[in-house]
Amino acid sequence: MDKATAARGQFPPAYRNLVELLQNTIALHAERPLFGVRQPAGWQWLTYREFGELVEAFRGGLASLGVSAGDRVAVISNNRLEWAVGAYAVYTLGACYVPMYESQLDRDWQFILSDSGAKVCLVANKMIAQRLGQLRSTLPALQSLITLDGTESDPSSYAALLARGRQQPVAAVVPEERTLASLIYTSGTTGRPKGVMLSHLNLASNACGSIGIVDIHENDRGVSFLPWAHVFGGCIELNGALAVGSSFAICTEASKLVEYLPEVRPTVLFGVPRVWNRIYNAVQATMASMPRLIRKLYALSMLARDNQRRGERLGIIESVSLRLAQKLIFPKILAKLGGRLRCVYSGAAKISAEVARFFENLGIELYEGYGMTETSGTITTTPSGRAWTGSVGHPSRGVSVRIDENVSGVGTGEGEILIYGDGVMQGYWNQDELTRNAITPDGALRSGDVGRLDDAGYLYVTGRIKELYKLENGKYVAPAPLEEALLRSPFIAECVVFGADKPFNVALIFPALPALKEWMSQAGYAVDAAELTAKHPKALSLFEAEIAKYSAEFKPYERIAKFALELGELSIESGLLTPTLKVKRGQVVAKYRSVLEALYVGPTESAGTSYVRELAPGQDARQSRTG
Repeated sequence: MDKATAARGQFPPAYRNLVELLQNTIALHAERPLFGVRQPAGWQWLTYREFGELVEAFRGGLASLGVSAGDRVAVISNNRLEWAVGAYAVYTLGACYVPMYESQLDRDWQFILSDSGAKVCLVANKMIAQRLGQLRSTLPALQSLITLDGTESDPSSYAALLARGRQQPVAAVVPEERTLASLIYTSGTTGRPKGVMLSHLNLASNACGSIGIVDIHENDRGVSFLPWAHVFGGCIELNGALAVGSSFAICTEASKLVEYLPEVRPTVLFGVPRVWNRIYNAVQATMASMPRLIRKLYALSMLARDNQRRGERLGIIESVSLRLAQKLIFPKILAKLGGRLRCVYSGAAKISAEVARFFENLGIELYEGYGMTETSGTITTTPSGRAWTGSVGHPSRGVSVRIDENVSGVGTGEGEILIYGDGVMQGYWNQDELTRNAITPDGALRSGDVGRLDDAGYLYVTGRIKELYKLENGKYVAPAPLEEALLRSPFIAECVVFGADKPFNVALIFPALPALKEWMSQAGYAVDAAELTAKHPKALSLFEAEIAKYSAEFKPYERIAKFALELGELSIESGLLTPTLKVKRGQVVAKYRSVLEALYVGPTESAGTSYVRELAPGQDARQSRTG
């Protein structure tokens, strides 16, 4: 199949570098819309040709600053048009892009800029430029700061660099496939961030391989709210969208997604389980407030769709209920999502079967993927129409997976997931020993994840090796799957499961206070302060029921015997969340160790803002001791 045919929606070509990807897709889709930018008067759409012209101009501007092949150019910004222009201008100079988040702390920026040796840093605004200005003495390699929101009259602005580049054009460099394209620093949930070295081959091949499995083509439109600084948003969504000729509205802040959906009317969305959970919970809450007849109709239609997708014949009541719901209820739900959404792609963590069924019952195909920064993005994807419950799918094009069973504490057939393919990173920047430990002599990446493969080649991820711990009775526990299950509750914002060398598992629960207060209010309990909300016996009983509900499928010794509610907030600023909103387990346990240890002393409530409830009748705790 030639590249023109492939790029027109049947299967993206297997590009070997990002420059070739850009040049070919502009030639194929020159006058098609690429990026939508929200303006006061509405959405303004930029074509592929216009994007290419901006890349060409900014490439010249960066070259005027002395940027050339092998240099590093950093960026600190949320998603915006200038971010994407900067990325491809850097790629077409043979240089390396180093993305960071606006939400990161100054010390994180300082470390990454210093470690990468960045020559130029693009920043979202003057405020960030001022903060970096105070760090310049510690960054001898950093020669220029360029603000993305300045005017052309400011020589250190993006606009001024564009103007200069138009006057001093520079030809694009088509790099070797092994040329370093990006340094993406890992979130650092367990320690200092590591710079993942990703080549042009890594990024281009993975983006095309991922999009090739998912049914996305040139007529699709999305809303880009995943951070491009993360490999999921930057590689799979941004580069993948370019590869097939689709278009994306740029969402500068994820909080604006709900507002933008009816305006953009997307056909496809990329997101993480947390987003899909919120949509699901919002619909369930709306349905719960409806008259009894509507609630019954909705429940019957969901059951009918479950049976229908299993190939079962529907009875007359189910058939009528489904037809009525598809006419009266489903369109209203879909309208909130823009009215045209036909598929969503979920990654970064396991989505619950319940939430996945909800989308599929509405007629929205859901793809699930598993991947890592170190693999340039996707490792596995659920093929269209062939999702298997509990699985994260089948290896993507150009990827193979093997299980190393030489791991203690895992089940039969389980082991560390090893990944092979063109997406496997070149290594960790300035970390040769870590690179040797991460990549096997035959080129496989050691994922650090525990999993298994079934006879059909589908992968199941069951935990993290570093997070596995033993209970007092010698049984191993992987906390992440249970935490992910508990986060399906609309009343739980965050949770951390704890139990290493203890007789049973306990949990630190951070309530979703708005949802909790609303529930208390509807139940007739007046509350004025967060403390009263969490202290109330009814609130404690609610969380007891939620924990029991969402952990029912786990083994008795894996479940929670006691829990504490903590009204503090996990945040990036506190150092307890990564920029991608992953919990830094070690730091949370260290901060709240006294609260967690108190759960093993007795049923007495602890002091401060944490309130302890022992789950009745204590059966799980007893079983964990006896095995």
